[in-house]
Amino acid sequence: MKNFFSFLSSISYKKIICIDGGGVRTIAGLIFLKKLEAESGKKIADCFDMFIGTSAGAFNAACFAYGGFTAEKIKRYWSKSYLDQIMKSSFFWDKASLIQARPRYENQGRLKMLDEVFKSHKLKESNKPFLCYAYDIENRMHSVFDTKNTPEITFKDAIAASSAAPMYFPSYKMQNNSWMIDGSIVTNNPTLIGYAYSKKILETNNIKILSIGAGQNKTKIEGQSSTHWGGVGWLRNDIMGMMLDSEIHNEISDNLFNENYLRINSPLGKVNKMLDDNSEENLEKIHLMGMEWWSEFGDEALKFIDL
Repeated sequence: MKNFFSFLSSISYKKIICIDGGGVRTIAGLIFLKKLEAESGKKIADCFDMFIGTSAGAFNAACFAYGGFTAEKIKRYWSKSYLDQIMKSSFFWDKASLIQARPRYENQGRLKMLDEVFKSHKLKESNKPFLCYAYDIENRMHSVFDTKNTPEITFKDAIAASSAAPMYFPSYKMQNNSWMIDGSIVTNNPTLIGYAYSKKILETNNIKILSIGAGQNKTKIEGQSSTHWGGVGWLRNDIMGMMLDSEIHNEISDNLFNENYLRINSPLGKVNKMLDDNSEENLEKIHLMGMEWWSEFGDEALKFIDL
């Protein structure tokens, strides 16, 4: 009998969800997860054993892990009224230009929103295991925040650090006086980091991973023109996007985990590549991208959460 239960244990899988950064484009993942909840009759918070994210994805993952929010409830924090609050600046900048003398936005708006959602709660108070990460600019190394290893860090601190996107927001000073910028500088796809930590936190190697992207910019870049670009030229022609949209971690994960890994993503199509385009037109395009993901990956996702 003991051997029988040992056998059952060996084929029992824990499920983790890993959510990419991508600014407003992460709304597409919430649209997909909202459909998954509706079609399965299950809350995302109940379907997964651990929630992992970076940048904007860190906020979404934290809402699932900390409060057991539905995808619909999380999506409300990405409404036009909240986005206008987050993307507020007291100085002039040209939204069409990547080259700015100062960050595009101040921190007050997003910190106010994080206060509203998480108050002063610490990672150890999360209902489910959670992980996000940022980049420590003074020590030139990544920093991982999770419910087991850094339990005294507040959700506000962890998410504000992980989403301090260079050029968009100022560097973020945590309560421990460390200075952080966006975790996507480390990698925008948190799958491999999430897997490495979840093995220890969940105390198993048997893990299934649902990975949620934020769209890929596949606009062609003229090779000949690029030979003349310096720093400004590369910035204007989306060098940051090239780094964020890299699918190498997806290819490695697919090779390592095989049927235990499902990636939800696609080219951006008509969605604006910029992370902060909160126009009604662009938000509608992001919504449609999420619905297209459901059409393509919905059946696989339903099977994924049932196994």
